[in-house]
Amino acid sequence: MKFAVVTLGCDKNTVDSERYVAELCAHGGEPVTTLNQAELIVVNTCGFIDAAKKESLDAILEAAQYKGAGACRAVVAVGCMVERHKAEMQEALPEVDLFLGSSETDRLAAELHTRGLIGDPETLHPGVRVYTGDTPWVRYLKVSEGCDHGCAFCAIPLMRGRHRSFALDDIVREAQLLEVQGAREVNLVAQDLAHYGRDRREGVRLPDVLRALVRETSIPWFRNMYLYSAGITPELLEVIANEPRIVRYLDMPIQHASDTVLERMRRPERQRTIREKVSRFRDAVPGVAMRTTCIVGFPGETDDDFAQLLEFLAEIAFERVGVFTFSPQEGTRAAQLGDDVPEELKRERIERVQEMQRHTTAERYESRVGARAQVLVQETANGEHPASGRLPWQADDIDGVTWLDADVPAGRFADVEVCEVVDDYDFRAHVLGVVDVPLARPMATRALPVILSSVGSFGR
Repeated sequence: MKFAVVTLGCDKNTVDSERYVAELCAHGGEPVTTLNQAELIVVNTCGFIDAAKKESLDAILEAAQYKGAGACRAVVAVGCMVERHKAEMQEALPEVDLFLGSSETDRLAAELHTRGLIGDPETLHPGVRVYTGDTPWVRYLKVSEGCDHGCAFCAIPLMRGRHRSFALDDIVREAQLLEVQGAREVNLVAQDLAHYGRDRREGVRLPDVLRALVRETSIPWFRNMYLYSAGITPELLEVIANEPRIVRYLDMPIQHASDTVLERMRRPERQRTIREKVSRFRDAVPGVAMRTTCIVGFPGETDDDFAQLLEFLAEIAFERVGVFTFSPQEGTRAAQLGDDVPEELKRERIERVQEMQRHTTAERYESRVGARAQVLVQETANGEHPASGRLPWQADDIDGVTWLDADVPAGRFADVEVCEVVDDYDFRAHVLGVVDVPLARPMATRALPVILSSVGSFGR
């Protein structure tokens, strides 16, 4: 069975899709890179906001077209949107052969085997992840699933369930497998990284995870994504400050800066505590780059609330800010509040945040000019563009790129001097030399299952 996987949504969905690919390969499936070649198409959906739901539906409908125009024999929809809206989707999309929510995806292989679409397990161990993108040296490692925070606007607990931390040994083992597959940067992801371990009895927390990953692998870069400020502890700061392989980067979603709005959002932080945590982090980890996200147009957000958000963002001067307009999600507390901020006003507010942040980012980036650092090269030079990569303060896919004045092989590190900021969000850098980073060290203590290497890009 030739198959393709279409992945939508967040990095956590990317991890899930890599596991689906591995499982299908373990049952004799052959991954292909284009949908018209696939006999089976799996669409991993996102249901976080309305725009994501529309994108998921469009992807499913596009996949279904190949049942008549291509080789496709079956379309499967999995993931978060299915978890929330399975009954409605089954009624509205009869062309889909199987629906599995995010809590049911362990049934994927069994269901497909029952339908005669895949065979019995073959060479690949089902637990091994198979990379599904174009840059196998950048990987994502999920340390927990679900969320207990209960933010009023968020449907994640309804789609992913309550918070469950994965065992430390399993996390380390997966990181070692990613290293063997060529990982040079591993991004740790969860709904809230800092919440790791609170549901387990071993007393293991995020600092312990970071220490273990550094100790048990040779991966050059670890990056922390999605930490609530409430979970930033002195111990965590000490680990990040003292370990050079943990990049000095913090992705800390604040969502707003008006205490009134934060309370209605059911967020645990307040403006004072956020300010204190940011200051503490910058004091403990000099040179750290900080990114956040916020929501405008939440029910009841007044002009004064929005002004407080703008003032706070200007004061704190995050390197990057992702901003979204509020959209009510069925089943959440915020959906009961009434969507009382007009759409036109929401758009105006998001544009004001984006324009202000564009100048802030440019100023913060200008302060990096002249610095010497390492860059992880993503693309070699081609006819249109020079080689490019990312500095430690640029996260994959969301923080811009660094253009290089010399060609360096993709997946390698180079020492550079930052020369200038270009287009507000990117850098240009002078290559000083290529860094010799060793390949994955031998893992003599444990036997590895058979590992499938990079299999190319999946999706549309």
